[in-house]
Amino acid sequence: MEPHAIPNGTGWIEVIAGCMFSGKTEELIKRLKRAQIAKQKLKIFKPAIDIRYSSDSIVSHSEQSMPSALVRHAKEILSLSDDAQVIGIDEAQFFSNDLVDVCIELANKGKRVIVAGLDQDYRGVPFEPMPQLLAVAEYITKLHAICVVCGNPANKTQRKVAVKDRVVVGASDMYEARCRKCHYIPEES
Repeated sequence: MEPHAIPNGTGWIEVIAGCMFSGKTEELIKRLKRAQIAKQKLKIFKPAIDIRYSSDSIVSHSEQSMPSALVRHAKEILSLSDDAQVIGIDEAQFFSNDLVDVCIELANKGKRVIVAGLDQDYRGVPFEPMPQLLAVAEYITKLHAICVVCGNPANKTQRKVAVKDRVVVGASDMYEARCRKCHYIPEES
């Protein structure tokens, strides 16, 4: 059953996952704009740590954008989305595992929850809380980029700088898409 065919009052979770540069935020924006066209009340959130392109919008690497609110903790989303029918959440990997319970609670209240995020970190390790979100979602979309080395489908995020922290916010200056064959774990400083 397609998401648009679910009866009113039934909530669900949609997860858009993939590596960097695979179009996750573009897909999120596309779905949110369709909900907007359908005159559904939207609320869009992103983590306060991510102000790469904007502090008041979600922005794709291809510069598509929609206004959003910055939140420090996933639980803030609950009170800020009371009147929303559709909730968009970008960069889910930057939230704590509390995001899973927040998404479940919102869906249980009859809301459509659309979450986008990296499913693996730069080492190729599942990036919390995405594995748990994938497990509880009704709909999952796995996107791929193009490997910048060989041109094959890419599902890994290659970190180009030697930094050991798991979370380092950056864009093409620090990361690129790679396939399984061309991906490697960089030496850490």
